[in-house]
Amino acid sequence: MAKLVRRIVILLVLGAVGYGVYAGFQAKRNAKPAWTTVKVTRGDITEKALAVGQIEPRDQVHVKSKISGIVKRCFVEVGDTVRVGDPLFEIAPDPTPEQLLNVDNRLRQAEATFAKAKADYQRGRSLNARGLLSEGDLDGLKEAFELARVALAEARANRELTRHGKVSTGGTRVETVIRAPSSGTVLTRLVNEGDPVVPLTSYQPGTDLATIADMGDLLFKGTVDEIDVGKIAIGMPCRITVGALPDTKVTGKLARIAPQAKKSEGSTRFDVEIELEPHPGVTLRAGYSANADIVIREKKGVLLVPERLVSFGEGGKKATVEIPPRQPKGEPKKVEVKLGLSDGLNVEVLSGLEEGEKVVQRPPKEIS
Repeated sequence: MAKLVRRIVILLVLGAVGYGVYAGFQAKRNAKPAWTTVKVTRGDITEKALAVGQIEPRDQVHVKSKISGIVKRCFVEVGDTVRVGDPLFEIAPDPTPEQLLNVDNRLRQAEATFAKAKADYQRGRSLNARGLLSEGDLDGLKEAFELARVALAEARANRELTRHGKVSTGGTRVETVIRAPSSGTVLTRLVNEGDPVVPLTSYQPGTDLATIADMGDLLFKGTVDEIDVGKIAIGMPCRITVGALPDTKVTGKLARIAPQAKKSEGSTRFDVEIELEPHPGVTLRAGYSANADIVIREKKGVLLVPERLVSFGEGGKKATVEIPPRQPKGEPKKVEVKLGLSDGLNVEVLSGLEEGEKVVQRPPKEIS
């Protein structure tokens, strides 16, 4: 009986040892390699700065009225093409009693100011002729007289416009029909028939009726981070990707860099403008979101390695990569490399490696 037990124990021990050896072998065989390799390749690399923004017309004209009233007719819709002088809106004058009183009061004030300025100027001329007033003082009186004369003409025209809805001044006829001040496309129409209109004056901005822009003269307007703004310069080539047209590339040149930064939510950015080059067959619309790569430097046919495989010493001056060992069971060896351009993913190798040579790539460290 004792012999049987002893045999069973021996068999169990041998089995455990055998399983341990087998498990260790399997674990070693299934273990992930400590590193893999990546070949040094030859290709093109571009150092660039990213600008984020949108497509906009170079200039937009805001259409306003010079008289108050109600929109009687709308002659245009959004998207219509107009030429200078085309009718846009008709305004039915609707001055309030207060507005009528104001224009009458302003006219009386302008008449009084003009009468005084005229009398002062005539008296000054008389004194100057007798040597009792300098030429400089006379010039001041003359300037005041001219300003008062212009103000009086404006007050008279404003009164006629408010009371009767039209007036001729300086050879120009101002009436209730608002006409296009420039040629282009109607981007927005902000009023409908029956809407009230506040006039544009020196005291108030007035109601925006519509905006017109030349859609044949578009720009990319965006911002660049302060980290990159010192690297870019006017005239640099740009490649623009439009959000609504991801497969279409539009090119241009950097035309403007703002001299002052804008700070927002902890970031510092600079406004930039890019003039677009002709893009036949591509329809761009105002307001399209877009990103622009401003090309700082570009090289073709250079040696490249993934930048993540490069290690930097203290101060970031010494760059090294690891190359595989010559012996099967050896350890990777560090070699110093000299680097050139970087695009954030790959980096140019100026010396230290050859095309086709392998560089060690270690797996990312697991975060426990």
